[in-house]
Amino acid sequence: MSEESRFRQALDELVHLFVDDGNLAAFAIVLILIVLGAVKLMNVPPLWGAIAVGLGVLAILTESLTRAAKGAKRR
Repeated sequence: MSEESRFRQALDELVHLFVDDGNLAAFAIVLILIVLGAVKLMNVPPLWGAIAVGLGVLAILTESLTRAAKGAKRR
């Protein structure tokens, strides 16, 4: 297998991790809306909101990658 085809395959896998999982985007949008509501309506400091979004996105991404890895093992 040539180096170019390996690179293309790795790039395709990376793209599929983010494009194929529609839940990833949906969960991120819901997280942002919840944090936005907390910051605007409950007077949560914006810094805490930013930290919550950062940690939430990391958790969502970790869950998505774990699910994708389990799916790859089954193939």
